Amino acid sequence: MLARMCRNIRVLHNFDPPATDEEVHASALQYVRKISGTTKPSAANAEAFERAVGEVAAATRKLLDSLVTSAPPKNREVEAAKARAKAAKRYGTLAG
Repeated sequence: MLARMCRNIRVLHNFDPPATDEEVHASALQYVRKISGTTKPSAANAEAFERAVGEVAAATRKLLDSLVTSAPPKNREVEAAKARAKAAKRYGTLAG
């Protein structure tokens, strides 16, 4: 069975401007939360949790810096508007 990717993890590749360190960290945090099953680790696991977030963020940055594409970069505002319209259609809310 294939699981769906966590909706909070966003595509970070091929944007203008490129993904910020904050966006990379946020995605790494969401990934570690998802696979660990917790949003806030216990004190006993906090160090391992934070280390994992840092390692995933570093691997993510390395990956993003290594990827190449011939496609033109995506515009953040246009992609955000598309996402709002999709959500409005899906959830019956106003896009805006």
